[in-house]
Amino acid sequence: MQHGLNQVKRPKVVVVGAGASGTLTAIHLLRTAGRRSTGVDIVLVDPVDRWGRGTAFGTPENEHLLNVPAAGMSALPEDPRHFVAWLNRESATAVDPNSFQPRRNFALYLDDTLADAKDAAPLASLHHVRATTTALRRTAHGMSVVTDDGREIVADAVVVGTGLPSVGHDWAPSSLTDSAFFIPDPWRPGALDVVRRDKVGPADVLVVGAGLTMVDVVWSLTGKGARPGRHLIAVSRSGRLPRAHLATPKLAAIPDVSEWGSSLDGIRAAALAHITGVKEATGDWRPAVDGLRFRVATLWERLSEEDRLRFAREHAGEWNVVRHKMAPSSAELVSELTRTGVLRTEAASVKDAEPLPTGGLRVTLSDGSTHDVGWVVNCTGPQSDIRLLGNPLLDDLLRDRAGAPLATVATGGMGVRTHEGRVLDGHGYADAPLWTLGALRRGELWESTAVPEIRTQALQVATQVLDAVAPLPRRLEDGRMVGGHHPIARPRDPLGLPLSTTAEAAAAYNAGLERLMLLQDGAEEKIREATELDPTFALAHAALAMLGHEAGAHTDVAASLTAAQEAVRKRGDDREASLVDVISRRVQDVRHGGAQALMSHIANYPRDVLAVSSAVPTIAFSGVVDVQREAWDLVEGLAPAYGDHWWYISLLAFTRQDQGRYEEAGLLAESALGVDPSSGHAVHALAHVMYETGQHEEGRTWLDHWVAQSGRSASHRAHFAWHAALHELSLGDTEAVRARYYSQLAPPAVTGVRALIDSTSLLWRWKIAVADWDTSTSGLTLPPTFAGEAPVPPVGNVLEAIDESMLMRPETPFVALHAAFALATAGDAPRLAQLREHCYRTPAQTGRSITDLCDGLLAYLARDWSRAADLLTDVHPLLPRAGGSAAQREMVEETILSALVNAGRAQEAEQLLHGRLHRRPSPLDARRVVGFEQLSAR
Repeated sequence: MQHGLNQVKRPKVVVVGAGASGTLTAIHLLRTAGRRSTGVDIVLVDPVDRWGRGTAFGTPENEHLLNVPAAGMSALPEDPRHFVAWLNRESATAVDPNSFQPRRNFALYLDDTLADAKDAAPLASLHHVRATTTALRRTAHGMSVVTDDGREIVADAVVVGTGLPSVGHDWAPSSLTDSAFFIPDPWRPGALDVVRRDKVGPADVLVVGAGLTMVDVVWSLTGKGARPGRHLIAVSRSGRLPRAHLATPKLAAIPDVSEWGSSLDGIRAAALAHITGVKEATGDWRPAVDGLRFRVATLWERLSEEDRLRFAREHAGEWNVVRHKMAPSSAELVSELTRTGVLRTEAASVKDAEPLPTGGLRVTLSDGSTHDVGWVVNCTGPQSDIRLLGNPLLDDLLRDRAGAPLATVATGGMGVRTHEGRVLDGHGYADAPLWTLGALRRGELWESTAVPEIRTQALQVATQVLDAVAPLPRRLEDGRMVGGHHPIARPRDPLGLPLSTTAEAAAAYNAGLERLMLLQDGAEEKIREATELDPTFALAHAALAMLGHEAGAHTDVAASLTAAQEAVRKRGDDREASLVDVISRRVQDVRHGGAQALMSHIANYPRDVLAVSSAVPTIAFSGVVDVQREAWDLVEGLAPAYGDHWWYISLLAFTRQDQGRYEEAGLLAESALGVDPSSGHAVHALAHVMYETGQHEEGRTWLDHWVAQSGRSASHRAHFAWHAALHELSLGDTEAVRARYYSQLAPPAVTGVRALIDSTSLLWRWKIAVADWDTSTSGLTLPPTFAGEAPVPPVGNVLEAIDESMLMRPETPFVALHAAFALATAGDAPRLAQLREHCYRTPAQTGRSITDLCDGLLAYLARDWSRAADLLTDVHPLLPRAGGSAAQREMVEETILSALVNAGRAQEAEQLLHGRLHRRPSPLDARRVVGFEQLSAR
C-alpha cells in the first residue's frame, strides 16, 4: 500500500524563461505549494547558466542600477524588506532602503530566493533545462514543450515568462545593420567590450534611443578606462531624457478614476489635472505619477482599440520619461556629462550610414547633419510587436493550427490576450493550461514590465496554476468533501471558504465582506441584501449580528442572531455553525467567554475574514485582546493562512507600526495599496507611520488626497480626519485644526463611538497643548508661546452625541479610557468619579489601570497638579493594556506634561518634551521647548 502511494504522479509545471518573470513565477509556485503541502515538479526551461538573470538583470556592471529603490524590489509582497534584508546580509554595511542597487545584485537575490523557496517546499522539486523552447503543443491532458535540442517535455501546465526575447532595430537602414560597427543588442554578453577597447577609429559613439538603456550605456562608455576625448551623441524621436527619482521618495498619491471616463482625451485631461493638483499640494509631480501607475491598467481597459493605438503612437514617449525614472546618481552623471559636453542629446533619427576608411561610420541624421563615429549602439529597447520578432516560440503560439491558434495578439501586437494571465486561444477560450505574465501582457495592461507588476502577476499565476493542476479538496452542498477537480461545489467567499447559500446571495454577501475588508461604507447593506435573497443564509444573519454588536451597525442584533441560529440548524457546515456560536457567546460576554470562543474559531478557520476582523483591534472593531503582544502574535500567526493577500498585508502593516517598525510598516502598507488603493487598513497604518516619524505636512496632505480620491467610500472617515488634525496640531496650525473640526469632526457629522474616541480626544489635546499652555506655564515666568490663541470649541454637543452607557458604563478598557478623557474635557468631576467607581467595580472588564487613570484626571481637575502628574506617570506605562495606538495614548503624555508645567516642575517637563523631539520631529513641541531653553539660560 505504501509503495502504491509513493507512485502517485505529481503534476508538472514548465516555466519557459528563467529571467525575472520566470524566476518569480517559480518562487511563488514553490512557496504556494509549500503552504498547501502540495507536491509539484517545476521545470525552468532557458539556455542561460543560472536563473534570475535575463536581459534586465544579467549585466555584470555595478554602475547599471535598478530604477526602483531597493525597498520596492522585494520578491515577496508580504515582506517588503526582503530584498533590503538580503542586501544587509550580503553587505558589510547597512543598506539604505531608498538606495538604487546594481541590477546584478537583484539577479543574485532572485537566485538565492528561489533556492530558499525550493528548500522550504519539501514536496516540490525544481529542475533547470538549459535549452530554448521553440514550440508548444496542446495534448489531451496538458501541454508539450518542444526545445531546440530535440527534447519534448510533457507538462500539466505551462507558464511563458520569457519577456520580449530580443531587441528591435527595424528603424535602422540596411547600410547600418550590415555594418560591423553597429551594436544591435548592448545587452548581449561582451557587446560593449569591443567599443571600450577600440582605439583606432573615430572616438565618438552614436547612441540611438534616450531612455534608461542609454543611461546604462553611457555609464559603460564613460567610466574608468574610457577612451580619452570620446563624446556620445544620443538621438531619439523626441530628444527627451528620463526624469530622475527623488533621493527620498514621497508617498504615491493614487487618484480615484471612477469619473475619468473612457476616451483617451478625457483621461489625459483628468490625469494632467491630477498631476497638477498633487504638484500644488506636495510641491512635486512624482507622487502623482507614481499613484497614477496603480490605475493605468484600469484606465487602459476602458480605452477603445483605436485610442490605445493612438496613445502608443503619440503619447507613450511623454509617459515613459516620467514613469521610468533614473536613479539620482545616474541623473547626476547625465547632467555632468551634458554640462561638460561629453554627452549631447538630439531629437533626430538615423537616415543613412556609410563606412569610413579608417573604421567606423559616417551617419546621416534626419536633421541633415552627419557625424563620424566609431560605433552606433542600439538603445531603443525591445521590439514591442511580437509578430515582428521572428521568435520561434512566439511565432508558434500565433500560427494557425487545427482548431485555432494557441494565442492571439493583444493591442498593437504588444503581447497576447489573456484572462487574468491565462492565455486566450483563437476562439477566445482560456481552457488550455497555458499562462503568461510580464511583457507579454503589455497590450492588455500597458504597465506590465516592472518588478512590482510582475511580482503580483507571478503570485496570481502561481495560485491559478496550482488551483488548476492540484486543486484543494472541496465541499459539496450536502457537506461531503470531494477532490478538488469535482465539478459541482458551493459558492465561496473572497478567501475561498465555502458558503451555504445560493450564488446570488453569495455574490451580495461577498460584496459586503469585501467592503468590510476595505473599511468601506455599504458592507451592512450588501450583507442584508444577501439575507433577503436567501433568508436561510445563516452566515449573513450572523454577520449582521456581529456588525451590530461590535461595530455599531444599525441592525437588530437579537433578531439577526436568532435568524442565524435557526438557519444554521437547517443548513450550514461546521465553520458556519462555529461562527454562529461564537457570535452568540460574544453578545453574552464579549471579553471573556466570547473572546475565547472567537480565538478558538480562528485557530480552526484562520481564513475566516469576518472572525479575524472582529478579533484584531482596528478602527472598526475593538478586538479580543488588550495586550499588544497578544494582538501581534494573533496577526503574525495568521501568515501561513494568508500569505501574500493584500488584506492580510494591510493588517500586518498596522501591527508593524504598533511595534515601532515604521519603515517596514510603510512598505507593507504601500504594497497593499498597490494591489487595492482603497484599503482602509493600509491607509490607517500609513497614517500612524507618518505621525510617528514626524511627516506632518506630507501626512495631512496625503491623507486629504486619499480621502478625496480612493477613500471616498471609506467608512470611519472621521478617524482619518482625526489623524490629519493631529498632523495639523503638531504643525501648530490651529486654524486648520478648527476648520477641520467643524467640517469633519463635530456633530452631527460624527456621533457615537467615533465622537467619543476621535472628537473629544482631539479637543482635550488641543486644549491642554495649545489653548491653555500659556496659562499653565505662567507660574514659570515663560514668555507666551501661543499669544492670541482662541479657546477650543465646546465639548457639550459632542457628549450629547454619545450614548450615556458608553460614557458611564463602558465595556472595554479602550472605551473607558476615552470616556474618562471626555468627561475631563467637560470638566465634569462628579461624573468622572462615577466612571471611576464603575471601573473599580468591574476591573476584569475595564482594567484596573483605568481606575488609576481616573484618579489622575480627578486630581488634574482639582488642580492638584503634582499628584496628577505622579499618578498619570505611574499609570502611563500600563495603558498599552487598554488597547489603541501610541498616537491615541499620547493624550496621557500630554496631560502629564500639562500637569508638570502647572506644578512648576519645569525641568521634568523640558525633559519630557526633549524626549519626544528626539523620538520624532514636531514643530509644536519645538516651539514649546524654546521657552524652557530660555528659562534655563537665565
